[in-house]
Amino acid sequence: MDVIIIETPQLGDRSYLIHDGEVALVIDPQRDTDRIEKTAAEAGVRITHIAETHIHNDYVTGGLAFAHQLGAVYLVNAADPVTYERTPISDGETIQIGGFLLKAVATPGHTHTHLSYIVTAEIGEQAVFSGGSLLYGSVGRTDLVSADDTVQLTHDQYASVRRLVEEAAHEAALYPTHGFGSFCSSGPATGAGESTVGEQLSTNHALTDPDVEHFVRELIANLTAYPSYYAHMGPANTQGPGPADLSVPNSLEPAELSRRLEDGEWVVDLRNRVAYASNHLQGSVSFEYGDGSSFTTFLGWVLPWDKKLTLVGERDDVENAIRDLSRIGIDSPDAALGTDPHKLAPDTAAVSYPRLGWEEMLSERPDTETILDVRRTDEYVSSRIPGAVNIPLHELLTRMDEVPAGKLWIHCGSGYRSGVGASLLQRAGKDVVHIDAMFGHAEKAGVPLES
Repeated sequence: MDVIIIETPQLGDRSYLIHDGEVALVIDPQRDTDRIEKTAAEAGVRITHIAETHIHNDYVTGGLAFAHQLGAVYLVNAADPVTYERTPISDGETIQIGGFLLKAVATPGHTHTHLSYIVTAEIGEQAVFSGGSLLYGSVGRTDLVSADDTVQLTHDQYASVRRLVEEAAHEAALYPTHGFGSFCSSGPATGAGESTVGEQLSTNHALTDPDVEHFVRELIANLTAYPSYYAHMGPANTQGPGPADLSVPNSLEPAELSRRLEDGEWVVDLRNRVAYASNHLQGSVSFEYGDGSSFTTFLGWVLPWDKKLTLVGERDDVENAIRDLSRIGIDSPDAALGTDPHKLAPDTAAVSYPRLGWEEMLSERPDTETILDVRRTDEYVSSRIPGAVNIPLHELLTRMDEVPAGKLWIHCGSGYRSGVGASLLQRAGKDVVHIDAMFGHAEKAGVPLES
């Protein structure tokens, strides 16, 4: 039995291809399944089965469309109220797939109908695919279904992971879907690259805490905000998403791009935040693509869900951004290919704003001008600059009327969110300065902090 990991670092998730040298099983595929198809071809195996651990809350699945494409068996919990045909599977059910046996284990907690899978090879080798149940160091968060269900689901999660480790061999390799940066993880998820069931028995707080009520209180108390686009993922996955369109559209004509900016449409500049701050089209917003690790989450969290997007940037960045956005159900954005604002839309003004570090803030900011902290509330409560106003980035558009008047000095934890925030505020007519610096370096630079 060979397990191949397909990483999606942009969302902090993993998919898996498990094969015996001839046939293969895929677990929790992302929507851009061409990556998995290529992996299977390179391994020389045929995908016969695709399985979901749960109806995902953080991405749109590629499972249904991929199963149709390949003629594969699509395994989804019999209890899930999906609107499409699938092969239902239930707790305790086993399926022979080539040279290994798949067993479904009900592990409610992350969702009510969550399943984990124990896969056992003919020689006895075993692997556990735990989805959003048992993670490395913690468990999947339990507040995504409903606030009314969170306490019960947290109790369920505690019991589920204990049942799972009882059914699996201690030496079994553990392969969760979440826990690598995904907001679906909770508590002290380690982000480690590998682990076993036995290792988790001695290190995972869900398995070492003997008091279920203490575990429930602690886990719920440490849950933080999660992206607003999650609300759209469950319904999309229940209805059955189609295949992703990853094609790059023809570049917009300059006059059309200018019209969209003038009409207040969402034009997203993918260049790095340094280039954007120095020269960008008036009315555009900055979501630096880079390696994409922050792009998808924050764009999906911050911008209105139902509005048309136009991506502006190099062709490679636009192509990668289209792929990333398809994973969260944002399909078919338009594009303007290029990086020179004057050529992209010569009839639209090019503007800029200052981008400074902590030392410059200390020397140049008058005491009367506002420091705006766009980190999450829990980050602000933990440590903050005295007098700073906190409006989390994901709330900025809906709380624009609460933004103080006058010049705004905007910071976050790393510079990424404050770059987005500065662009949104300038678009709204505010006078902004982007503090592009790590918050962890503020105190060393002489910035006073309080907690």
